[in-house]
Parts: sequence; structure tokens; C-alpha cells
Amino acid sequence: MAARVSLLHDAVRVESLTVLSRFRTDFYDCLTARADALFELMDAVLCTDGPVRSLVDLALALALALALALALAPEHRRGHGSLYAGLNRGRVDVARLRRVLAGVPLPRAADGRLVLAVDVSPWLRPDAGTVPDRSFCHTYGRGNAKHQMMPGWPYSVVVALESGRTSWTAFLDAVRLAPGTDLAAVTADQVREVVERLVAAGQWTEGDPEILVVLDAGYDAPRIAYLLSGLPVEVLGRTRSDRVMRRPAPSREEFVRSNPKGDGRPSTAGSSSSATPATWGTEQAATVTATRLCGKAAAQAWDRLHPRLTKRAAWLEHDGPLPIIEGTVIRLAVEHLPSGGINKPVWLWSRTGATPADVNRCWQAFLRRFDIEHTFRMLKQTLGWTRPRLRDSAAADRWTWLIVAAHTQLRLAPSPPTSAGRGRNRHRRTNSPPPASGAGSGTSARRRALRPGHRNPPHPDPDARRA
Repeated sequence: MAARVSLLHDAVRVESLTVLSRFRTDFYDCLTARADALFELMDAVLCTDGPVRSLVDLALALALALALALALAPEHRRGHGSLYAGLNRGRVDVARLRRVLAGVPLPRAADGRLVLAVDVSPWLRPDAGTVPDRSFCHTYGRGNAKHQMMPGWPYSVVVALESGRTSWTAFLDAVRLAPGTDLAAVTADQVREVVERLVAAGQWTEGDPEILVVLDAGYDAPRIAYLLSGLPVEVLGRTRSDRVMRRPAPSREEFVRSNPKGDGRPSTAGSSSSATPATWGTEQAATVTATRLCGKAAAQAWDRLHPRLTKRAAWLEHDGPLPIIEGTVIRLAVEHLPSGGINKPVWLWSRTGATPADVNRCWQAFLRRFDIEHTFRMLKQTLGWTRPRLRDSAAADRWTWLIVAAHTQLRLAPSPPTSAGRGRNRHRRTNSPPPASGAGSGTSARRRALRPGHRNPPHPDPDARRA
């Protein structure tokens, strides 16, 4: 039996190595100019000893990697200038690379559906006044933990979420947002192109569960769902805690029964405010789930609620009458958070007709969305995504795709080493930080710092202590 298990493990390892080798070959084919310099720069990110801190360190790491692997002299066969020249004058066939990312094995949920997460992460450049195409990026935790807008390059990223005790995600797309862009429109176009590539790659076929797209509170989930109509996707997004939704208008028969005189016209049956419990009404679904870290998680769902739209902002140029975008509003409340913080309820918006099983699937999928925060942290703190001080936004895009390719190889690696030293960036997937499970938290749940159970006892003789 042990020999059989070993053979199965070896077969899986060989298959994983085949997938990894095929991805490296396909990625090299996507480099259309200065391919060797860009490819070796990506390998240097994987071979560096510790976190990536500068491009010069990558040149030294690559020289040592070539010396160990090819028995060459321990010096970089290209100068430091060629490293920057590869970023500034190299070329990456991004359209082809996106198709390659859509064709690699992707993680799926327990029911076999693909779960995608979309978020924006900034590459801050506040001290680069001459860098073009900078936008104001929203940041938190800088300057006495205040919300601030800092100049930089915001990137919209789409990843596929995994299930189980892992925080790894699979990159599918990355787009740098131009100044003044409509976030909802750009996100809808980006998700549409990703879904079309997944369908073309055979990742989704007719009869499969719809692809779930999870969004945070910064997105207009009803509008994105309206823009993505016609695709096999289900949009799930967090809404503000004071959002006001309107109930559907009564039918003609209900209006006649409630108004025997027949005067007037049907109107909406009222509104529901998340901040006013008296307006919630009777929920259509309610579930209670016992969790390991947060105690009991209680979810309530109200069906067929829609936001009130007006002819302004994003809907200013809409032709014809404004649409009624109905959905299910879900309220999730837990007993406590693992971090010990305030457990504020989380409000979610999804499609109509959600059953109790769909409600549980939605809020559990939303909690998995925080895995993308771990991905951003790994990209910035370990792989050095925002370390280079590049002056060209096109060079920043090339470096971003190199980091995406490096992260994909780490995910596809069958048995990454865990010992300290060379290749320390390649962590085991089972040793990844667990996904956040605290409702309402913007990042992963932090463990409470250890504190002594009591204070030190006072000195019996204060005068002697002063002496």
C-alpha cells in the first residue's frame, strides 16, 4: 500500500513538473524582444536569497544561480544596464500571456465552480513627480492610520481563489488603471475578457456552475452585474452598511386589492435601509453555521431588492429608462473575531432567488476573497513587485507581468523547498497563511499579542527602590 501511494505521488509530481515546464516554455514564447534578459530576470526573482529588495541584487542572485546550475564563472553574463534595458526596451505579448494563464490548471470550489476575485493594488510613486500616467491611489495605514490618496500606478488584478487551508491564488489578469477611468466599466470589461478566455480555454463549458465573481465594497456590484449580463457569471459584492435598497413594485392585482377605488398608480412598496432594522422586514432565508474561529455565523437574506438609480454620475449617458437591478441582500453577523476586534455585520449583494444553501455559499466565498490580500503582500514584500524605481509606466507593466509569471511558477511547483537558503521564496502551499475568516475585516485576521496575566507586584519598600 505504501509503495502504491508513493507511485501515485511520483505520478502527480511528474505531471506537475510537466505543467510547470510547459508554462515556462509558453512564457518564453510570449517575450518578443530581449527575451533572454527578461526571462533570466524572472528567474532571478525566483532564485534570490530572501525578499527582493532591488534590481541590482537580482543581477547578483542570477549570476550565482547560473554558476550553480551551469558551472559557469560566478559573474553575471550581462551588465546591470542590460537588466534595466530589458525592462525599458523589452516586449511582452500580453494577449498571448493572458491566454496562457487561462489555460493552466486553475483551482475550483467544492462544487466545481470557478471563483474569481477582483481588487486594485497600488504601486505608490509619491516622490516621482516626472513619472507619467500616475493616478491617485487610495491607501490606508499611512500617516496615523488615516485614509489617504497617494500618487502611483493602480493595478486591477483578477485571480482565481482556492479552497481549503491555503491562501494561494491563480493570476488571470492585471491591468493598470489610467487616470480618471471608470472603475466599474473597466472592471466589467476586464472580467468579460477573462471569462471569454476561460471559455475558449475549456475551463468552463455549457452545464457547469456559473463563475462567481467576488468584489469588495469599493465596487458598484449591481452596476457591474448589469454590465456583465449575458455571461455565465454570478456577481457577489459587499455593500455599505448604510445602503438603502427599494422593494419591488406590487403587481396590478395586488394594487387593486389594496386600493379598491383604483386611483393613483402602483409604486415601490417601500425601502430597506441597512442602518435601520425596522425597515428590514421578514427575511426570505436565514441560516446559522458553526465556525471554528468566529463561533456562530448567522446569515439573513432579503430577496428582490434593488438600488434606486438616478440620471447622474455613471448613469448620466444611459439611453432609455433606467434599469431595475434586483438582487438578494445578505447580512452576515458572527459572535466574535479571531483578532478580538469589533465584529460589525457584513452586508452582501448577490443575484435574486438565493436559497439557504446559496446564502452560505455566498458569504463563505466572500471570506475567501481576503486571500488576494495575502497575494498582494507576497508580491510586494517577498517578490519585490513595487521595489524598482522605474520612470516609465510601460516598463512597470513589463515588470508586473514578470512578477505574475514568477508567482504562477511558484503555485505550479509540485514540491517547493521549505529550508532556509536558496529558493526561500518558494513556500509550501500548505504552509501559506490561512485565509482571513473575520467578517468585516479588510485584511487577514491578526492574532492578539500575548500579554501578561497580571502586572508586576509593587516593590514592598518604595523608599528602598528609589535608593
